[in-house]
Amino acid sequence: MTILQSLANRDRVFDFLIPDPSPVDVRHGPILYLEDVSVSFDGFKAINDLNLTIDDGELRCIIGPNGAGKTTMMDIITGKTRPDHGQVWFGSRHNLLTMNEPEIATLGIGRKFQKPTVFEALSVFENLELAMSADKRVMPTLVARLSGEARDRIDEVLEMIGLQTERDRAAGILSHGQKQWLEIGMLLMQRPRLLLVDEPVAGMTEQEMERTGELLTSLAGKQSVVVVEHDMGFVRSIARKVTVLHQGSVLAEGSMDQVSSDPRVVEVYLGEES
Repeated sequence: MTILQSLANRDRVFDFLIPDPSPVDVRHGPILYLEDVSVSFDGFKAINDLNLTIDDGELRCIIGPNGAGKTTMMDIITGKTRPDHGQVWFGSRHNLLTMNEPEIATLGIGRKFQKPTVFEALSVFENLELAMSADKRVMPTLVARLSGEARDRIDEVLEMIGLQTERDRAAGILSHGQKQWLEIGMLLMQRPRLLLVDEPVAGMTEQEMERTGELLTSLAGKQSVVVVEHDMGFVRSIARKVTVLHQGSVLAEGSMDQVSSDPRVVEVYLGEES
């Protein structure tokens, strides 16, 4: 029995537990569009006239040296940081610079930070249940009972993240890799259209890295996925298109073979890896 069930009136079924379809319109362009975006902190230009587009259903890898602006870029997209100038659009209708963080998340942009943040005392199932896009006011949460459709959604996500056999285990005893997958699953419960993933394989075993690559590539097409990562072997294994950031702007873009053979990329970034 789940946390919500234990407090539920068994005759109640709350349809608000099932999120509405995303209102994002991508019929006339990319799902994410950044134009001439700049932001400075104490005189340091963290983002410098950045131009970037992400297509609907695309898997994009973002690489670059420390200080290239990768985290700041994600902060701008999610509303944590406001740029000094530029435009940031989600689909053709939603100006993200006019929205706050909760509004952007509700619109369909999910972000996974490097360190997994799961509820360790709760089971895998309960973590997914609580993450479901829903009315978060106290009383509805206390009395809500999962509908059949909501249970099906949790089962679907459990299968996607490969944790079906761990559904009743406490999240705190999962491996590092499994916690990362669970957090991705918690984001997927909210049906994001765009998923921002920061260094997903840091600290993982080779087997966990391989499984993570399979998970992220399986999501492409269903969601747009932007992966920021330093492990070049992992990037090569999943990359379809790679964007290299340097000093807050795009240095190079293309396939992994194209960017890894670009002398500018070798000089400022890949040379550090050898």
